[in-house]
Amino acid sequence: MAKVSADSVTLELLREAQEAVRRSPLGVIQTPIIPWAQTALPLSIKCDIHIKLENMQRTGSFKIRGVANQFAKRQKGGHFVTMSAGNYGKSFAYASKHYGSKGKVVMPETAPLSRSILIESLGVEVERVPTSSLMNVVNRCVQEENMTLLHSYDDLDLITGHASLGLEVLDVLPDPDVVVVCCGGGGLLAGVAAAIKLSGCEKTRIYGVEPQGACTMFQSFIEKKPVGMDAKSIASGLAPPFAGKLPFELCKQYVEGIVLVNDEEIKSAVSTLYRAGLVVEPSGAAAFASVVSNKIPDLEGKKVVCILSGGNIGKDELVNFPD
Repeated sequence: MAKVSADSVTLELLREAQEAVRRSPLGVIQTPIIPWAQTALPLSIKCDIHIKLENMQRTGSFKIRGVANQFAKRQKGGHFVTMSAGNYGKSFAYASKHYGSKGKVVMPETAPLSRSILIESLGVEVERVPTSSLMNVVNRCVQEENMTLLHSYDDLDLITGHASLGLEVLDVLPDPDVVVVCCGGGGLLAGVAAAIKLSGCEKTRIYGVEPQGACTMFQSFIEKKPVGMDAKSIASGLAPPFAGKLPFELCKQYVEGIVLVNDEEIKSAVSTLYRAGLVVEPSGAAAFASVVSNKIPDLEGKKVVCILSGGNIGKDELVNFPD
């Protein structure tokens, strides 16, 4: 990745990326944002919650936004490698097929096998390895097979593409009090936070949400540098081997804090959303889990935006969640 810093991310750059995402032939959707009050279930928290439905996005998650901007900036027909637990890999494979590029996704062995099969069905090679070996295998592909790395969360084009989600939120709700976003490597959180704060919403509080067993950004905030860990969670999409360097810089600048939820709270959130007619995967439900579990401070009477970041969950996985 080219050496860039948080100062490289400007509102002008984010607007340019938003246009690239809108014009992308990959068909990125401007997903709806609705009041929770329109769903069938009550909430005990007395605040005005709006949910951004990225589970309805093309390829089933927000990842297509960053991928659309990455591929717009790369030469067609390249040979790319990345690492992903599923959602980025699916969008990467979808884009590779459209652009006629060759691709390889290095996946953690803990990721559902069904996701590997889906990615391979789009013509992209998959190699499953232990989480601790992900980056070593990616580096081998770059050095020995002359592939180009497209990073799944620590990449300027990716982050600015993800920022289009934050700009869409402001188009509908120009002055949110609180925005809650899931965090894995930090690409989505960094992009959304930068978009909102650089658009002039200095008073909006932005929180990232991580699983307790995969809290690399939380630990990075404590240690004041990006750190890695042996991350394990039911929310496999939020369990990267390390926090991204550029996402960490942007999150330190624009994010109020990182809160943690456990796997049981995530499972409960998936079930609650399902009863409301919303199919959301564990990674996509983490932000919602933090809200309903009262992990976000001072929400009463506030206008709150919660991002449901993905809906890629199979029937075989849903049976493991409580009714």
